[in-house]
Amino acid sequence: MSTSTAHSVVEPSRLTRTVAGTLVIVYALVTMVPLAWIFLTGFKTPPDSISYPPKVVFEPSLEGYVNLFTTRTRQTPEYMDSLPPPQTWYEELVRSRQMVIAGPSKFGERFLNSVIIGFGSTFLSVFLGTLAAYAFSRFRVPLADDLLFFILSTRMMPPIAVAIPIFLMYRTLGLSDTHLGMIILYTAVNVSLSVWLLKGFVDEIPREYEEAALIDGYTRLQAFVKVVLPQMSTGIAATAIFCLIFAWNEYAFALLLTSGTAQTAPPFIPTIIGEGGLDWPAIGAGVTLFLLPVLVFTILLRKHLLRGITFGAVRK
Repeated sequence: MSTSTAHSVVEPSRLTRTVAGTLVIVYALVTMVPLAWIFLTGFKTPPDSISYPPKVVFEPSLEGYVNLFTTRTRQTPEYMDSLPPPQTWYEELVRSRQMVIAGPSKFGERFLNSVIIGFGSTFLSVFLGTLAAYAFSRFRVPLADDLLFFILSTRMMPPIAVAIPIFLMYRTLGLSDTHLGMIILYTAVNVSLSVWLLKGFVDEIPREYEEAALIDGYTRLQAFVKVVLPQMSTGIAATAIFCLIFAWNEYAFALLLTSGTAQTAPPFIPTIIGEGGLDWPAIGAGVTLFLLPVLVFTILLRKHLLRGITFGAVRK
């Protein structure tokens, strides 16, 4: 009897798995190096952060985080000698640089603005996108294909291309440098992505489920909330992550339309100035803290993410 060398076209060979695994590991390491370097920079001192060659092994310091959350001023040696002993470790750290703490920085306010605007626009984008996707999928909407193409066309050009008209419109309406204005703007940009992603999920949910619920006495709204919506949870989670990433990281509109009250963290972090240039440890600390909410949000929804981005890829 001859030995068969046939194998399944579905099951990858051992060599294929090894090569694929190696490529994934290499890609993960390459993409993680910048993040790891930013994280380490947040624990360096200013001299170590700009040393050449770059220091990989260094003595950790929290000076970057102290500088991020405080405003400091340099004083004369005579003034420093007249001060009472420092009461806290961070005050002692600042005085070691011949400086005193003048007050808190604005990073906390800017970070809170990012949370309000990012999560607020994400909620509205997913909410409106869910309703619109359900309507396009279940009802006979006049010119549905044309409307869907129009919605998609809003993503065909970079949003910054319409920055000047939006700036003039917001200045006239009094929405410049407001939380409401930024939430409306990010929602308008994200809602097209939300509609197109969620429509695919609704199309994959059998209509028979809703028909059974309607026969049992449910209204259309009750059938949507109790039958359709739970089955859309994976799609809603995936869509929310993509919408949040855009709103959280957006820089151009935040720089153009905000200056103080509603300014978010992305345009604020590069303005952290130290003596003789940028305070790289404070910038590294700010970027590290800025990454945490999106990272935590993605980890919490990770079970839904993989299924969410592949759901609807294979149709019956």
